Amino acid sequence: MALPVVVAVGDETADKLIARLQPLVQALKVGPGCMRGKEENEMGPVVSDSHQKKVLGYIDKGVSEGATLVVDGRKPRVPGYDEGYYVGGTLFDNVTPEMTIWREEIFGPVLGIVRVADYHSALELVNSHEFGNGSAVFTSSGHTAREFVHDVQAGMVGSTCRCRYRWRSTALAAGSARSSAP
Repeated sequence: MALPVVVAVGDETADKLIARLQPLVQALKVGPGCMRGKEENEMGPVVSDSHQKKVLGYIDKGVSEGATLVVDGRKPRVPGYDEGYYVGGTLFDNVTPEMTIWREEIFGPVLGIVRVADYHSALELVNSHEFGNGSAVFTSSGHTAREFVHDVQAGMVGSTCRCRYRWRSTALAAGSARSSAP
């Protein structure tokens, strides 16, 4: 999928992920892209006013459709750049497959957590999605990792490792599957 979504197996796993992700998302340093490296900004502006409005619209839609907004990135403060097209890191919990932020490619700093009961439900959910850029499994089970790599339908697949393209990265996806348009 070309949208950052974590499918967490079990509420305990999801709760632990949120506890670890929330401070990381809140700490993302948003700033001018031209200053990257000098001020150690981690995320620059989105490409245009219309794209900023589109991403902000997705965040609003996530809230209105019932997802839990854990970190709100709609109004990042970037001193001296009040007119910039900035969107801060945004974290949602309790995203469901019926929600727009699950179904559509956002192309913005929005991460959603989807909770499922078991591994097979997670695999079915990922494989049933319209898009399939990349997917990864994080597990201590070699059997589960091999099963996932064999059964998932995605252009890039990772197993018990950091994905090549981190969520905080500005790199573009390198492969896709199904209807995704990178």
